[in-house]
Amino acid sequence: MNAEITEKEFKLFQSLIYRETGISLHDKKATMVQARLSKRVRELNMQTFTEYYEFLDEGKNADELLRLLSAISTNVTSFFREAAQWEFLEEYLGNLHQTKPNKKLRIWSSASSTGQEPYSIAMFLHEHLHNFREWDIKFLATDIDTKVLAHAIQGIYSEKDIGAMPKVFLTRYFTKIKSSDGVSYQVNDELRHMILYRMFNLVRGDFSIFKNSFDIIFCRNVMIYFDGPTRDELINRFHSLLAPGGLLLLGHSESITRQNSQFKLVQSAIYRKI
Repeated sequence: MNAEITEKEFKLFQSLIYRETGISLHDKKATMVQARLSKRVRELNMQTFTEYYEFLDEGKNADELLRLLSAISTNVTSFFREAAQWEFLEEYLGNLHQTKPNKKLRIWSSASSTGQEPYSIAMFLHEHLHNFREWDIKFLATDIDTKVLAHAIQGIYSEKDIGAMPKVFLTRYFTKIKSSDGVSYQVNDELRHMILYRMFNLVRGDFSIFKNSFDIIFCRNVMIYFDGPTRDELINRFHSLLAPGGLLLLGHSESITRQNSQFKLVQSAIYRKI
């Protein structure tokens, strides 16, 4: 096959990825796209990236499109990232029994990747939600990448993955297991069963499937890949799905424009629905 992606070929994939995911790839990302797609093009015995694009663009191979999106997606995550947000959430959960006497809590981790974020949330609820076992908690975690969702559902992590984990959490919520790769740690059954994992596309997905409001939506370090109109549309959709006073948590480098008066800034990257 032709080892280098041409400018025309890159533009085709750039447009396809934007249509399907809302990810706006900079023109300087051609080398990255080439590197991530080359192996698959060779596996299919194709000679050019154009052949692969035409194969995808026929619209008959949904599994292959998911494979492409998995290759392009950047699944960088870790347990308990965004330290300042957990400090805020500790206070929020401490007062929740007063503000929600019905003891119902609905949470959505909308870009869950390999599961570190939702499991961090689950552990945090166990530790800081007053009378945790008395609460009716529904916890949804979604991602566009089915490969990382499979990892999340299994809940097995390497020693490197859990390196910064507080030791008390490691003892309470993980089981040490031996594998061909050495020692790993698996999230215990109670935490794994708390969370419903599903594939969902934040740009092209059908938001009408959500029948109930959420109290908290996490969408951290996703919108940095979107252009302005895509971000605004997603924020509007999140607003419609949040309960009155519900929280939207973004990544530390993300924000909602001042023109969007539907949310009030609580602290950096944390917004409350007005």
